[in-house]
Amino acid sequence: MLTDPIADMLTRIRNAHLALHKEVSVPRSRMKASIAAILKQEGYVDDITLGDKDIVLALKYHQGRPAISGLRRVSKPGRRSYVGFTSIPRVQNGLGICVLSTSSGVLDGATALEKRVGGELLCEIW
Repeated sequence: MLTDPIADMLTRIRNAHLALHKEVSVPRSRMKASIAAILKQEGYVDDITLGDKDIVLALKYHQGRPAISGLRRVSKPGRRSYVGFTSIPRVQNGLGICVLSTSSGVLDGATALEKRVGGELLCEIW
């Protein structure tokens, strides 16, 4: 049993990029599907396929280099991190995104700022 499924998803993506895989499979949940949809919307992955029990992400590369150069889990099971909409961080000076779990669903930082909602800061991707 996994203690932190979101950190497992981020680690699988990081390891697949380091090994230059074309796709990676992660166990399915609604939160991970929402995070995968944000990654596709922001252009960090080419495509996502939702299966019955898993999510397959087609990874994106630019001239042999991964589109995702780094990702970090911010809120962990031992220490949750909550932010208001006024303190949503800018990741890599605006070159990356942060993902928040809000009352309006799982959103990226820019959308949460537009909707003026805060929440749990799940991860940062750049």
